[in-house]
Order: sequence, then C-alpha cells, then structure tokens
Amino acid sequence: MLVANRGEIALRVIRACHDLGLRAIAVYSDVDRDALHVRAADAAYPIGAAAPRDSYLNAARIIEVAKRARCDAIHPGYGFLSENADFAQAVVDAGLVFVGPPARVQRLLGEKTAARRLARHVDVPVAEGTEPLRDVAAARAAANEIGYPVLLKPAGGGGGKGMRVVGRDQDFDAAWRGATGEATAAFGAPALYLERQIARARHIEMQILADGQGKVVWLGERDCSIQRRHQKLIEESPGPSVSENLRAKLGAAAVRIAERAGYVNAGTVEFLVDANGEFNFLEVNTRLQVEHPVTEVVTGLDVVALQLRIAGGEPLPFAQEEIVRRGAAIECRITAEDPLAGFTPASGLVALVREPAGPGIRIDSALFSGMAVPSEYDSLLAKVIAWGSDREEAIGRMRRALEEMRVAGIPTSLPFHRAALFDQEFITGRYDTEFVARWAARKTADLSDGTAAAAALAAVLAQRSRTERRALARADDPWSRAGREDALR
Repeated sequence: MLVANRGEIALRVIRACHDLGLRAIAVYSDVDRDALHVRAADAAYPIGAAAPRDSYLNAARIIEVAKRARCDAIHPGYGFLSENADFAQAVVDAGLVFVGPPARVQRLLGEKTAARRLARHVDVPVAEGTEPLRDVAAARAAANEIGYPVLLKPAGGGGGKGMRVVGRDQDFDAAWRGATGEATAAFGAPALYLERQIARARHIEMQILADGQGKVVWLGERDCSIQRRHQKLIEESPGPSVSENLRAKLGAAAVRIAERAGYVNAGTVEFLVDANGEFNFLEVNTRLQVEHPVTEVVTGLDVVALQLRIAGGEPLPFAQEEIVRRGAAIECRITAEDPLAGFTPASGLVALVREPAGPGIRIDSALFSGMAVPSEYDSLLAKVIAWGSDREEAIGRMRRALEEMRVAGIPTSLPFHRAALFDQEFITGRYDTEFVARWAARKTADLSDGTAAAAALAAVLAQRSRTERRALARADDPWSRAGREDALR
C-alpha cells in the first residue's frame, strides 16, 4: 500500500496497514525527509520539492513510485489528492486500487451544486441557493433575491477554502474577488455558487461506510461547529444538541444520498442544523475525515482498516442494527497557529514536545522534538482525542490532557483549546459555528490598557524564549543534549 500523504494521517494509515499485515510505502517531499511517517513505513521514496504541486499533488510521480515499489493500492489520506477524481481514475488505469470512492462518485458529489440536486432528488432538505454563477453581477442579483446574509462557496472543493460570508450588498465585490482567487488557487477552478446563511447554525456531519455490494451504514454524527475560517478546531460525538430522533433522520438522509450516488468506501455527509432542530444538506466529503478518530473511539470500529478491507472487495462485516455507540468523545485539533493573533499560521522549529497520556486519551500526531514545521502545508500538528463514559467525563479528561501537553518553539492553538474547554457555551453544549468569533471578541475586550501592555511584554519575552530554544535545539554538543533530555523529563 502506498500512502500518498504526510504527517499524522500518513502515520495513521501506515499503522492500519501494519495491523492488517500489509507493507506500507511512504512518499516524502524534501522538507519531510526526517518525518515520522517516513520512519514508520517499510520503505519511503522522495517525490520532489516542498511545494505541494511538486510533490504531494504530483499525481504522475506518485503513481510512478507506486508501480516502482510494486504496490497494489494507493491510500490518499485527506487533503491533497484525496478528492481528485482524475487521480482516482489514473490510479485505476495504472492497474492499482484506489482506497476511496471511485472517480464517478467523486465527480458526482465533488461538484457541490450537483450534490445539492442529488440530495433534493432523495427528499433531503437543502438550503436555498443557486447553481454555479457566471459573474459578479449575476451573483449580486441572486444574493438580493435570496436575502442577506449569504455564503459564497466554491462549486468544487471543500475544507472551508474559498468561502466568504457576505452580510450586505456593498461588501459583495470584495467578497467575490477574494472567494474567486482563493478557489482558483486551492482547486484550480473559480466557479462559485450562493447559499443562504443559516443563523446560529450547528455543523453536524454523519460518518458513512459503503461496501461494493451496495450495503450502506451510518456510524453516528459528529458536531464540528467550533471552527475558524470555516475549518474545524473541536469535534465531538455524540453531538450535545442531537436527539435520538434527529440522529436517526440524519443517518437515514445520509444513507439515501450515498445509495443514490452508488457510494463505495468511507465518506461523510454534512448538514447544517438550525436553532429549531431543522436540518439542511451541506455537502459530501468523499474521503476520510480529519476527525474520524472521534467516531472510532465511540463505536470501537477502525474506520481506516474498514476502508482497506472494502477496497479489497470485502463486504461490511456488520449491519446497521449491530453498530453500538458507547460514551462520548471529543477531539481537539492542535495547529501551528497563534489563536491570540487571529489564528495566524506559524512555521519554525519545534524545540520540545510532551504529549499527554492516561485513561481515555488517544493522540494522533507526527510531532517530535527538533522537527521543522514547514510553511507549505496545512497547520495541523496533532489531534488529541478524549473518551469518557459520558460527556462530562470526556471533558474532564480532555482538560487534563491539554494541560499535560507541551509544544515549545512555535505558537500553537493549545491556549484556545484550554480556554474553550472551560467556556460556558461549550460546557453547556449550546455553541454554534460563531463560537470562535464570540470567543475572540471576548478576548479582545478583556485587553484593557494595562493588560494589553502586559500582553505585549509577554509576547516579546516569548519571542526571545523561542529564539533561545531554537539556538539550543540547533546545538549538538553533549551539554545541549543533556539539557534537552532533562527538559523532556
């Protein structure tokens, strides 16, 4: 199995391969030569420079390596080529197995307006919106007809890239330019469509699995409402606002969409749920999700191993009524970002890592002390997952894990996560997709003149401290090594 990805997800797939007795082949860019996924694999091949287009997005080179390494299949992970229908088809044309939905399914569901039409055909509610728009004038006319606020969204692609909320007509031109530019850069196509924004919405997604014999099941929902720039920071299952009745409706809707599309392998059907509990279809992610561990620890199922088995032609080994969900789980995505500076991405050298452990804690991570965090890729560093017999226990374990965790040398999202787990909105489970914006506003309001000065001083000292730690990490004399080992203790 060739794993066409990097970081924690590459390591996660490699481990699943080893669990099943499969040889795992890694690929790496120039800056990932020392990465953990490279060390964990049975063999590893260089594929180019750090820029994604020269390495992890270079489909021809990845397939060439797979054939040279005598692989049978390719697992794309998430991001990069995972939702590229042309890549999926090229893998099959090369005589290899693509671990994921086939190209025809990706083409059908990857174009968001086509997926919305499919959802309507199977009686799944869809928010008011448009087909792909030809120009800004047509888009503005549609926005005035739907009524502000609206969402500008790329017709192809996901992950929150290229999305813009437009609250009034005078902001439309700037939002259109920004969304078009970002969509073109991220997905190679500028096509946008409009969707009515649902106020105080919750972002709920349903994990599905489908085998090649036509059986489709849903494993349970994840609440992914806590997000910045439409990208998720915290996910949990079960959703604190999701009743058994709503869960069953979401599961049934997800299965109808998957069956109509002829879905095979793992996927996620996403919905927005309003304050009254009414839901609307959002999109289908035709890949493994970053937050799949939340579902794994609640169900006891290995989603990646099931992906591999389905790709090998095996039927699903259980029926819908045999899936049992137990307890509650929370995932915090630890990113290389400064939450007190608008979640600005960071890069640099990780001087020290100390990961948490103990009852109910799982860490999906590719972090190690001394690693370089490049600027070319997504800022995700690690995922901390806490399981408890109920939500209260899961929150307590996550708080403890976040306090134990240390990542020195670069800014991370840990301060945000530590604060969020004590926020009353989160504790009561009454949060929505605007949680981070409200949190940021509260933090800004808290900075009086005195505290702002103290914060500025702390930032200067922290920067000096980071510089000193980088210098220490670069040194390789016995005293420096002994110091680092003492710090790890």
